[in-house]
Amino acid sequence: MTDGPVVAVRGEAYREVAPELARFQVTATARERDREVTLTRLAERAAAVRVLLDEHAAALDRREAGDLRVRPETNRSGERVVGYHGSVTTSVTVTDFAVLAELMLRLADQEQVEVAGPWWSLRPDSPAHREARHAAIADALRRAREYAEALGARVTALLELADAEEGFAPMAGAAFSHRMAKGAPPELELDPQPQTVHAVVRARFTVSDPVLP
Repeated sequence: MTDGPVVAVRGEAYREVAPELARFQVTATARERDREVTLTRLAERAAAVRVLLDEHAAALDRREAGDLRVRPETNRSGERVVGYHGSVTTSVTVTDFAVLAELMLRLADQEQVEVAGPWWSLRPDSPAHREARHAAIADALRRAREYAEALGARVTALLELADAEEGFAPMAGAAFSHRMAKGAPPELELDPQPQTVHAVVRARFTVSDPVLP
C-alpha cells in the first residue's frame, strides 16, 4: 500500500528529425520464349545491377537479394507454354543521400530494370528515439507538478514509470521506371522526408497532502 495521495499522468513527446536511411528496391526482369535464354538474360541483368551497386558500396548500409521468380507463361487455354518470365529483386539501404538519386537513375537506366522508392527511415538505435523518451518523461513530471501545484501540494516520489507506445511517421516513397535520353544525363532531386518520432510514458507519483479550499 502507498501512503498519501497519488497522481497518475501521461507524458508525451513528438520530434521531427531528418531521416538516416533511405531504402529502395531494384528489380531486373527477363521474358523470352526459351527457358534457358530467359535465365541467361536474367542473370546478365542481375549482374549489371550488382556491378553498379559495387561501385557505390561506400554509400550503402546493406543490400539484400531476394524474391527470385521464374514462371512459365501459357497460351489462353493454359495448355501450352509460350514463354518464360523471370525477375529478381534486390533491396538496397543507402546512408549517403548525396549519391542516392544518381544511383537510382543509373539503375533505372539498365535494360528491363525497375526501381521503386525511396522509403525514408531512422536507424532502430537512433539517438532520436532516446531523446523523445527523455522528453516524454520530462513532460510527465511537468504535468504531475502542475497537478500537485494546483492542489497546493508537491511531488515527493516516483512510484511507477512505463512505456505506453512509440511510433514513427510512415515512410514516403515513389516507384518509377526510367530510360535516359541521349545526351546529357538527367538529374533528379530527392527531398528526404522528415521522420516523426513519438514517445509516450505513463507515470505515477506520490504527492504531499494537498491544501484544499
